[in-house]
Amino acid sequence: MSYFAPRYGFVCDQVISMEVALADGQIVNANATSNPDLWFALKGGSNNFGIVTRFDLKTFPQGKIWGGTIYNPISTLPDQIQAFVKFNNATSVDPNAALINTYGYTSQLGAWAVTNLIVYTKREINPAVLRPFTDIKPQLGSTMRLTNLSDVTAEEAKSTRSGLRQLFLTRTYGNNPDFLSRVFTIANETLTSTFAHAPGLIYALVYQPLPSSITSRSATSGGNPLGLDPATGPQVLALQTIQWSNPADDDLINSAARRIWQQADELAREMGVMREWIYLNYAAEDQDPIGSYGEANVRRLRE
Repeated sequence: MSYFAPRYGFVCDQVISMEVALADGQIVNANATSNPDLWFALKGGSNNFGIVTRFDLKTFPQGKIWGGTIYNPISTLPDQIQAFVKFNNATSVDPNAALINTYGYTSQLGAWAVTNLIVYTKREINPAVLRPFTDIKPQLGSTMRLTNLSDVTAEEAKSTRSGLRQLFLTRTYGNNPDFLSRVFTIANETLTSTFAHAPGLIYALVYQPLPSSITSRSATSGGNPLGLDPATGPQVLALQTIQWSNPADDDLINSAARRIWQQADELAREMGVMREWIYLNYAAEDQDPIGSYGEANVRRLRE
């Protein structure tokens, strides 16, 4: 996923060709006309098929973008969820608009807050498609500005501190406002009752839109094995990121985070919004992203 996913789809679908070192020592090219099955498999099959020594990627010109982070109090959560679901549900998608919607808690402050990392990949200030987020009040702060891609990327990277314990744990769900609100409640109740006071704790419940406009773009680029069907409709890429400082809290935090997803999964199945896809880049070591690609794609990867 990238800020350009609404415009171009997944990054793996922008790979024109790969140079690959195979297990038998051969060096081959994998692209649409040479070893196309290997090219397909490598666009989501991870490092199970060889060592990629070169990527040839599609490129495009890019000027200034409008981007940054807006901070709101947790009291704005209902407005945030409604804006997010509407944005993800839009039938007329603006391919320049990207968003990461996060509900964060730190043990240092002992409180929740909302952050929206917003990027519009054209030189346009506060476009209409993003105003449902920029208009939410009150704001605790904002870094929105006309800038360049590397500047916004550096800002996002600051949210992950070095030297701390860390966990990524992901799920995918349907785009339902009541469900997304109730997942926050599950996370809040579990965190409050178990690890809210862990030293150095930085907890984030993250929602990223995954509309059909993104998943449909792979078909024009040779396809990929991810198994995402645009007909499923808009989905939500959900992520827990947790950082903490004391190794003694490892078991407590790891088990609590998995308990949050277990309860969310049970609720999702009750509400009919459970999606089985696991995003490889966000998966924990005990998750099986490739197994979530669907039986036909897994069989094709094995063959």
